[in-house]
Amino acid sequence: MTTSAALLTLNDPDTPFAVVDVHRARRNARRLESRLDRLGVRLRPHVKTAKSLPVAALMQPGGPGPITVSTLAEAEAFADGGYTDITYAVGIDPHKLPRVLALLRRGVTLRVLLDSPEQAAAIARTAHEAGTPIPALIEVDCDGHRGGVTVDDPSLVGIGRTLHDAGCLSGVLVHAGESYFATTPSDRRKAAANERDAAVAAAERLRAEGFHVDTVSVGSTPTAHAAEDLTGVTEVRAGNYVFFDLVMAGLGVCRLDDLALSVVVTVIGHRPEHGWILTDGGWMAMSRDRGTADQAQDQGYGLVTDVRGNLLPGLVMSGASQEHGILSARDGHALPDLPIGTRLRVLPNHACATAAQHRGYHVVDSGEPDAGRSAPAVRAVWERVGGW
Repeated sequence: MTTSAALLTLNDPDTPFAVVDVHRARRNARRLESRLDRLGVRLRPHVKTAKSLPVAALMQPGGPGPITVSTLAEAEAFADGGYTDITYAVGIDPHKLPRVLALLRRGVTLRVLLDSPEQAAAIARTAHEAGTPIPALIEVDCDGHRGGVTVDDPSLVGIGRTLHDAGCLSGVLVHAGESYFATTPSDRRKAAANERDAAVAAAERLRAEGFHVDTVSVGSTPTAHAAEDLTGVTEVRAGNYVFFDLVMAGLGVCRLDDLALSVVVTVIGHRPEHGWILTDGGWMAMSRDRGTADQAQDQGYGLVTDVRGNLLPGLVMSGASQEHGILSARDGHALPDLPIGTRLRVLPNHACATAAQHRGYHVVDSGEPDAGRSAPAVRAVWERVGGW
């Protein structure tokens, strides 16, 4: 749901609250879409970052298309919004299969994910009892980051056979999670090539057994922006790219002025003896994610801008308790004079985690003039899907 908020600016709502710059988000979306068009591969956006129907519309301006979700609550909400081609990219808990069946019976093509014989058997049994095939993707592990079976694991063929015999085998899915630690363009290209090779090899191994493999799915934001050859791949999944964040900027996948998500906070105190400025936005507003801690530049809990989005040099959110943020200056920078009541925006380490702390987004548009206002106009308020 989109709520008109044209008379508000970022100085009006109580802080803290999340802000989306629609101009940057749209630009980010077009960048990846154009790149994958050149590579000849379909994009299946992952909506887990924003969990918002209006943000998904930015990612697919032509109308509802194929998407990826991380929860069944997302699948149900997006099905209500007209989306009928959905991949649920988290290993399936058999207890959730009745919800999967309910979506399938609504006419939604909902693919589930698995990496074990037990899950495959549960899907086959449930599909047989319901008289409804349950499309399933086998998760393949390409880099040891998370779940999945390796390409040479004997269980790959066994899982494939169980699904094939039940009429449920849809394909394979790979996620190069270690690409989030690939700090050079060369490393990201290698991660993308490895991701592709693992997915294609797994698909070919299943096809060699006589199984039909329709979907060969790869994806992460770093590899989607680094891949040079996606031969054999049918689709790419990515989600963070619509907002980006400091981790992605630290890797070099984007620039700071691509970051489309921020959190507005207010200065509520000063501790000059410690070199601190206190705000009303703590880890409940930003999350506890410290994803830049292992990068070349540790950005604390986030970088700080003024309310218009201009970076304040050297100012970082260095500490956080539940509802308090601590701002301090890096070495070589003076602590700015920010009176109590000053509104600031904090750029997050991890957009997915920070967005999850909020019920929705106040939308601004840095591509439109603000007619002399002291703060950007709030163009809309967009709701966000929660729960599992």
